[in-house]
Amino acid sequence: MAKSLILCDCMGTQRIDPEVISEACGVTCSRVHTALCTTETMSAAALMEQGDAIVACGQERLRFEEFAEEVGVEPPGFVDLRDRAGWSRQGADATPKMAALVAEALLPASGRRSIDVVSEGVCFITGPGEVALELAAQLADALAVTVLLTDDTEPPAVRSFDVVRGRLTRVSGAFGGFEILIDALRQIAPGGRGAFGWTEPRYGARSTCDMVIDLTGAAPMVPAPDKREGYLRADPRDRSAVQRVAFEAVQMVGTFEKPLYLRLDESLCAHSRAGQVGCSNCLDSCPTGAIVPDGDHVAIDPMVCAGCGACAALCPSTAITYQDPPVGHVIARMCALAEGFRAAGGHAPRLLVHDAHGAEMIRLAARFGQGLPADVIPLELGVVSGFGHAEMLAALAQGFASIHVLLGPATERDALSREAGLAEAMGAGGRVTVLDEADPDLMSDALYAATAGPVDVAPVLTLGNRRQIARLSAQALNPAADAPLSLPEGAPYGAVLVDADACSLCLSCVSLCPSGALIDNPDKPQLRFQEDACLQCGICRTICPEEAITLAPRMDTSDAALTQRVLNEEEPFACIECGALFGVKSTVERVMDKLAGSHPMFASSEQARMIQMCDDCRVNRQFHSTDNPFAGKDKPRVRTTEDYLSGRRDH
Repeated sequence: MAKSLILCDCMGTQRIDPEVISEACGVTCSRVHTALCTTETMSAAALMEQGDAIVACGQERLRFEEFAEEVGVEPPGFVDLRDRAGWSRQGADATPKMAALVAEALLPASGRRSIDVVSEGVCFITGPGEVALELAAQLADALAVTVLLTDDTEPPAVRSFDVVRGRLTRVSGAFGGFEILIDALRQIAPGGRGAFGWTEPRYGARSTCDMVIDLTGAAPMVPAPDKREGYLRADPRDRSAVQRVAFEAVQMVGTFEKPLYLRLDESLCAHSRAGQVGCSNCLDSCPTGAIVPDGDHVAIDPMVCAGCGACAALCPSTAITYQDPPVGHVIARMCALAEGFRAAGGHAPRLLVHDAHGAEMIRLAARFGQGLPADVIPLELGVVSGFGHAEMLAALAQGFASIHVLLGPATERDALSREAGLAEAMGAGGRVTVLDEADPDLMSDALYAATAGPVDVAPVLTLGNRRQIARLSAQALNPAADAPLSLPEGAPYGAVLVDADACSLCLSCVSLCPSGALIDNPDKPQLRFQEDACLQCGICRTICPEEAITLAPRMDTSDAALTQRVLNEEEPFACIECGALFGVKSTVERVMDKLAGSHPMFASSEQARMIQMCDDCRVNRQFHSTDNPFAGKDKPRVRTTEDYLSGRRDH
C-alpha cells in the first residue's frame, strides 16, 4: 500500500504540484491544504486515521503528533517542504526538489545502537570557595555534592555537602563514570570546637562521580571539554554562566541513552604490527581522546566518544565505521534525493550537506531571506565531519552536479578539509565546496552565486564499504583515465614501489602487511603486490632493512589494481645435497662470499658447504658430524638381572 502525503501550502505562501510529486515518488497526495495545523485539523486527523501518512510540515510536528495520539493512530512521518524548498526566491521552480525530499522521507529510518548510562547524581565541583560553595549549597538538595576548594576559603559550618582541599591532577571518563585523581588531599576533621580542622595530606587519592563542574577558570581538565558529556564548565566570574551550569546539573540524574557511534573491527586495524607503528589517523584526529593505542590495534571508549565521525572518515581500512547512521544509509538517502529530483523533471541538482545548526540557518534564510536555490537539495546529518571523500564521490557519481558542505560550530574542520582535498584529487574536479558561513543570508548568497555545471556522468549504484564506494565512484567520474590518479600525501590508496637492486626478498614486509597487499609465493622467491588492498600505512617501508620500499599515493581505477603483480623475484638456490630449492640464490652466494673461510664456524670448506644445504640436509649433516652440536653423552648400557646378581655379595 502506497503511503499518503498530506500537503499544505502554509497560508498560500508556497507552490506545490501534487500530481508531479505523486508520479515521481509513487505516493498518494492529498489535496493541498492551506491551514492544516489550525482550521483544517479535522482533515489532517481524518487522513492520519487512514494510516501510513506523511505530513509535509516540519514546524508543527509536535502538534500533529498530539493529533495522532488523540485519534489513537501511530504518529505520522514528516517532511519539511516549506523551509527547504517552497519558501525560496526560486520557489516556483522547486517542485523537483520537493519530490526529492519526499522520496528521501519514504526511506525507512536507520536503526540506532545505544547503551544505558545511569547517573545517581554524584557531583564533583572544583573552584574558588566563594563561587563553588554557593553553587554546592544550591545543588545539595538534589545532588550528592563534593567541593574541592582551590583557595583558602574556610568551609561552611553546615555539613550538607563534603568539602575537601587538594590538587586535582587528572580527570578521566565521562558522564556517569568520571574518575578523578587528587594529590595532597585534605578532608575536614569534623570533631572539636571552633573552626573545622583538616586531616593530613594524602597523595594519589582516587574517587568517582557522575558529573564534574569546573569553576576554576583555568585550562579545561579534559580535551574538547564542550564535547565531553557530564563535564560542565563555567567562568567563576560569570554568575549567569554558573547558574546555567546549575540548571543543567540538576537535570542529569536518572537513566540516559548513550548512542554507540562507532564500530571497530580490530582485525582490520593497521595501527601497528610487531611494534612498528603504521596508521595513526584516528589517534591524531580524535578531539576527545576517546581512541588510544591497544597493541597492534586501537581501542575506543564509547562513553568518551562524542560521535564527530572524523576517525571513520579518515580510517584507511574501514576498521572504524560510523553507525549513526551507517554509510550505507547515507548513500541510500543521497540516491533517493537524486532519483526523486530527476524523476520530477529536474536536472543537475546540487547537494547541501549540513547538521542541526545548518538546518536552523536554512529555516532562518527561508523565513526572513531568499531561502535556498531550487536546485540545492539539503541533506541533514548529525555531524558533517564524518562526511568523507567516499560519500562526496558517491554523491557526484549518483548525478549531483556539485556538493556544498556547510560547517557548524562543532564541526572538526581539519578532517573535513583533508577529505574534501582527497575527493578533489580523485575526480571531484572543483565540485566540492566547504561553506564556513554563520550568517543565513551570506549562506544563501554563496549558494545563489555558485553555478552548477552539467552532469556528465551516468548515475551508478555505489555499494560496499567506504573503500569500495570510493573506488566505484572514482571509476565513474574518470572513465577516460589512462593512468593512475595522483593523490596527496597521506591518502589511503596507492602503490608500493620496490628497488629491486636493494631488495633481498627477506619478506619482512609481507609478514607485517596488515591488509595483505604484499604477498609472497610459497613456490619461489617472489614479492607480489595487489594495489587496491594497499592502505599506504607505511609499515612495510618502516620495517624494510634495506630501505628498498617507497610509497606512491595514487588511485588506479583500472582492473590492474585488482590483480597481483610481481614487484621483485629471483632464482631460488638448489641444495647441493638433495637439489631441493630454497632461499634466494643471490643471497646464498653473498653469504658464502662473506662467511666461507673467514668466520670460525665456517672455516673449513666442509663447514661452509652447509650454507648451501637446505634445512633438512643441514641438520642431517650436523647430526652425523664428529662435532655434532646435538650429540649428548653415550647412551648407558641396559642393566640386566645378571648385572644385578653379580653385584650382590651374598650370591
